[in-house]
Amino acid sequence: MGVYVGNLSYDVTEADLNGVFAEYGTVKRVTLPTDRETGRVRGFAFVDLGSDSEEDAAIEALDGAEWMGRDLRVNKAKPREPRR
Repeated sequence: MGVYVGNLSYDVTEADLNGVFAEYGTVKRVTLPTDRETGRVRGFAFVDLGSDSEEDAAIEALDGAEWMGRDLRVNKAKPREPRR
């Protein structure tokens, strides 16, 4: 399913997230949405780890943690709703 990471610094990169989440397991994919008009990072990301237990460990350790000057919000990602 994946992990939602919110309240990210606008300076964050996929490599930064990969490095942090690799401490908790195998990072399969990092998705870092950007604004269509400005190309700037939108302040949140999705990280897929190898297993649910790795995701749970990352959520436990990182939710509320201070990183790059921001207090992270980390929780299970919700399924994407279809667009109308």
